[in-house]
Amino acid sequence: MKIKLITIPNLLTLSNLVCGALATVAALVYGDLTWAFWLIVAAAAFDFFDGFVARLLGQSSPIGVQLDSLADDISFGLAPSAVLYTLYGLMPGIWLPEWAAPAVFVFAACAALRLAKFNIDETQHTEFCGLPTPAATLFCVSVGLLCQTRDIAIPGEAVVGIAVVFALLMVSNIRMFALKFQGFGWRGNELRYSFLAASALLLALLGSFAIPAIILLYIALSIGRNIATR
Repeated sequence: MKIKLITIPNLLTLSNLVCGALATVAALVYGDLTWAFWLIVAAAAFDFFDGFVARLLGQSSPIGVQLDSLADDISFGLAPSAVLYTLYGLMPGIWLPEWAAPAVFVFAACAALRLAKFNIDETQHTEFCGLPTPAATLFCVSVGLLCQTRDIAIPGEAVVGIAVVFALLMVSNIRMFALKFQGFGWRGNELRYSFLAASALLLALLGSFAIPAIILLYIALSIGRNIATR
């Protein structure tokens, strides 16, 4: 079987991977959590467009699926863990020792499990099982951005707590709604339109502080939907 490696979608996926690798370097080598944040945002954009372009050009392939997960594990597993690791070094713990910093890499491990599960789980075409890795990543790296640019101090224990809680959310069985619209009408898309409207309002009111708030809102709405449907 002939395998075509160099396609436009695969190049976009590799751009995702490179942005994640550079974000890791920015965090671990230079301690620059601002650059790490924007590189991960760029990785998320490439992650969105590679699938879109693959469908548009009819170039979807099994190797593209595997490559996408490998790239995501760097950008949405290793890179956010590197941000949390650096953040832990900047924020002294109250009772946790300095050598406890590697505990944040539980996030990377659970991200890998989440991505592997997504590849074989046939129930995640219209919704997600567990928090998607890009959402968990945006929360973590936005906290790093705010701490560095807004001089916000949180204890090292909170950094480890964020890593553990979001790692568990990724591998949980909580059903999370996806922003895949069923047409453009209101019916059937009520939750999606409401979430987008609330997110826009939060961005207008809170600026960069809105990012973690939006992720928490997404989690809360997903849990509320699960409770309501039961």
